Amino acid sequence: MNSFGRLFRITIFGESHGASVGLVVDGCPAGLSLHEEDFQKDTERRKGGIQKGTTPRQESDLPLFKSGIFNDKTTGAPITILFENNNTRSSDYEKLRAIPRPGHADFVAHQKFGGFEDYRGGGHFSGRLTVALVAAGVIAKKLLKTVHTEVEAKITEIGGLTDVEAGLQRAIDAKDSVGGIVECRVRDLPASLGEPFFDSVESQIAHIAFAIPAVRGIEFGTGFAAAKMFGLEHNDAIQNKEGKTVTNHAGGVVGGITNGNELVLRIAIKPTSSTPREQHTLNWETGKMENFSVKGRHDLCIALRVPVVLEAVTALVLADFLLLEQRIPRILPTA
Repeated sequence: MNSFGRLFRITIFGESHGASVGLVVDGCPAGLSLHEEDFQKDTERRKGGIQKGTTPRQESDLPLFKSGIFNDKTTGAPITILFENNNTRSSDYEKLRAIPRPGHADFVAHQKFGGFEDYRGGGHFSGRLTVALVAAGVIAKKLLKTVHTEVEAKITEIGGLTDVEAGLQRAIDAKDSVGGIVECRVRDLPASLGEPFFDSVESQIAHIAFAIPAVRGIEFGTGFAAAKMFGLEHNDAIQNKEGKTVTNHAGGVVGGITNGNELVLRIAIKPTSSTPREQHTLNWETGKMENFSVKGRHDLCIALRVPVVLEAVTALVLADFLLLEQRIPRILPTA
């Protein structure tokens, strides 16, 4: 439920307005250099309040190492990291007990957990928990660098516009939320990673990508556009014995296995459910529909904070495959 991976396995825990959120990483090789500063760049990229259109809620997001690290090196034992929640305003969510937000997990969480769920800030369903994914991704990306593989993601569209600023401004002018597209590319990825049928590279990445709140779709290579192409147009001609192709419509994966070309994938992010606009929805205490507006601190465009999260989950999958293929040793050589 809250764990993912086979050899490189992560478990995340916590709630948006609880004392902390955190993670346990099991299976990380011993000897990996790991410091607090290693996490700063990526946790800053994920933070709210940094970019226009993101929530004003800010947390320090300093990693607190509780196990698995000794003398600034991983020990091979499970790594436990906590991130404290110190900037919460739980009173903003009191009305959500009666009026669950449309498009959010409030209603289904109440149905599944019988009212015992922590509803403050979305509880365990909150995007706040992506800080744990990002932290795991920091470790995974360091492992990928040992085989010279790099992962990078960026926003390619906001509100259907490739001009990200213009797409965001449309939402600001409308006083509403907006979605976007985030693309991830992986360079210098070895061929032969992935297992048919159910552990293909695509299925594993898709599995964890949908753990990112607000994801509505995923595609690899040309994705859905491939349905409009002829076979001759879509097929990637192989240039050499290393598998280099003239085009890359497959996005670096054929038959569920990496082919040595650049891995390319994109995810679709829906508009943030907590829009400031007035909505008409159910009050489950009265059993009637009524008008309400969401209070509190929310992202106008959650896609703005997703690139670093997509990098993290992609790196997690690839690190796991690389360990399974024994491309990364269980004990890293001393630098």
